[in-house]
Amino acid sequence: MSAEATNPANPGPAAPAAAPAAARRKSRARIDLRRLGRAALLGPAARGKLPDAIGHVVEAHRAHHPDADLEPLRRAYVLAESSHRGQMRKSGEPYITHPLAVTLILAELGAETTTLTASLLHDTVEDTDVTLEQVREQFGEEVRYLVDGVTKLEKVDYGAAAEPETFRKMLVATGSDVRVMSIKLADRLHNMRTLGVMRPEKQARIAKVTRDVLIPLAERLGVQALKTELEDLVFAILHPEEYEHTRELIAGNADGRDDTLAQTADSVRAVLREADIAAEVLIRPRHFVSVHRVTRKRGRLRGADFGRLLVLVAEDADCYGVLGELHTCMTPVVSEFKDFIAVPKFNLYQSLHTAVAREDGQVVEVLIRTHQMHRVAEAGVVALGNPYAPGTDDPADGERADPTRPGWLSRLLDWQEAAPDPDTFWSTLREDLAQDREITVFRPDGGALGLPEGASCVDAAYAQYGEDAHACIGARVNGRLATLSTVLRDGDTVQLLMGQDPASEPSREWLEHAHTAAARIAIQRWLAAHPGGTGDAHAEEAERVAGSAGGEPAVRPAASEGAGATRPRAADVRLDRPGATVRLAGCCTPVPPDRITGFAVRGGVVTVHRAECAAVAQMKSRGRTEIDVRWGDTTECRVTLVAESFGRPHLLADLTEAIALAGVDIVSATVEPPSQQRVRHTYTLQLPDAARLPALMRAMRDVPGVFDVARAQHRAPAP
Repeated sequence: MSAEATNPANPGPAAPAAAPAAARRKSRARIDLRRLGRAALLGPAARGKLPDAIGHVVEAHRAHHPDADLEPLRRAYVLAESSHRGQMRKSGEPYITHPLAVTLILAELGAETTTLTASLLHDTVEDTDVTLEQVREQFGEEVRYLVDGVTKLEKVDYGAAAEPETFRKMLVATGSDVRVMSIKLADRLHNMRTLGVMRPEKQARIAKVTRDVLIPLAERLGVQALKTELEDLVFAILHPEEYEHTRELIAGNADGRDDTLAQTADSVRAVLREADIAAEVLIRPRHFVSVHRVTRKRGRLRGADFGRLLVLVAEDADCYGVLGELHTCMTPVVSEFKDFIAVPKFNLYQSLHTAVAREDGQVVEVLIRTHQMHRVAEAGVVALGNPYAPGTDDPADGERADPTRPGWLSRLLDWQEAAPDPDTFWSTLREDLAQDREITVFRPDGGALGLPEGASCVDAAYAQYGEDAHACIGARVNGRLATLSTVLRDGDTVQLLMGQDPASEPSREWLEHAHTAAARIAIQRWLAAHPGGTGDAHAEEAERVAGSAGGEPAVRPAASEGAGATRPRAADVRLDRPGATVRLAGCCTPVPPDRITGFAVRGGVVTVHRAECAAVAQMKSRGRTEIDVRWGDTTECRVTLVAESFGRPHLLADLTEAIALAGVDIVSATVEPPSQQRVRHTYTLQLPDAARLPALMRAMRDVPGVFDVARAQHRAPAP
């Protein structure tokens, strides 16, 4: 039974938020709890007849689904009413009024019949003698699954000590079926509406959990109608003085003569009539929290700041037609334009955003969308109906494929599985939910990645490749080479340079640049599984030195720019260990026909060194066993060369040109700061044939100013 239920006759500080909610959604009539109470006390109606108590629900449901079968609703109400009979809310109202009110909220949002049926029954298994098996027998597996999911959420302990593990379970339930969270959000909204007679400290505790977790989840599920009203209710409880000031501002604007929005709406209607575009132009008042935010941003508010214009059309193409007419006939504020139709937001939201400037200096924001986009913008996943194909056997036996599940939710389910412990998951979740602004960056193939504001190339790599991003070696941002720590901006084009070696590993420093939960958890998971960093410190220190000397170590033998590029292969090495992974040591970068030897390192990987490499003697002295390795038939290879030169203008360009003319790809290149007029260049190169190496080195030596070119060779660290 819901502990938050209280007397609606004494609503306390949360009650004033009802006014703006009703103004925003004229069709929403608050459920009459006294009428429902009387109807509930009279018991169920005659068999086959709809009870009067669910008349509100039926009316709202028919508005969205005219042909819906109402029989499941009738039977669900009869079972819920008889099961809850005798149970009362804190207010003294029959308890059945609560599931009825929750179901009405969902019906107004356009939820389909299965969700409404489960909503009527959502407290029966927890608070009455009804069992899940009874629900399955009478209403089917889908309803049973939803009721079970909501029942588990009702058991969530919101205490600080229990939060990590319980919210992990809640999100698993949400990911299995987004309708579970839809019912939970509607349940919380009704309880917040009737929170007034609880002790202030309990009101504050419930409001904080709603603010920190449930409101961000409503945002991510796209259920704006629930999210905005929950925000106002929480605002009234946690910030009563600021809420009252905002209420006075809204009331003062409503009583004044500033009809800026109405005048602009008339002008927009005239422009669209002239263009012969059928459209509905509405004034959309801002809710309390939105007005408060605008006040803090702009200071003194004028009439246009209290709302926005909403233009609804029939087709996607009409949206752009409206935009063109407004920008032609009125003065657009170009910086305010955003196209969320071509690039929808992470929560399914689609709309065109623009703004026009009036002669009096006021700026009016305009939202342009189709009727269907508006329905999804208000109701999010609730408006998408039943996401599962008929005939699903037993959803509880396996993962359900939900085509409406937002990408962020799928990623979040991956995080909860990958997080090394509940506390890590919880802290990461809280940080992620607190990020309410998103940017869109584009891949070279035309795809898009949605990332939180402040995300870096590290975040983009893990968003695109998952844990395969451990092999990322660099990036290009808008065509220019960039470090993985580069912070991305909205609209950037990002090419990620990926290595091929399966033994590639992330850098601990990446955590400093990771802004998303996906990146942080993936990196933390790898570090937790490999507390020794790169395994044997002495055996692999030489490779680390090779990387710090400028070139990418040969443990990442190839680079690919873009998702669809073909990665070049490293030189083929043979050994008598089936299934072993081979990588070429970055300290000496062996190539055919060098004499080579191998050593086993962490994870069954065999590192191949030139026989004369200093690291070989070091590992032998530590008792490491040599492994017989030999070159295969493939002649393609990767090598690191160091060019010593005198400083002069255009030297780097000339060296790069010489390498390109030799038909060799540059994987990475670094130039150390000049020392006594001498410059050291380090190139990691991919050769199509190892036989070209001597000619390449001669071509580089022939570049004016270059006095030596040699293979990279680094000393092994002292034991």
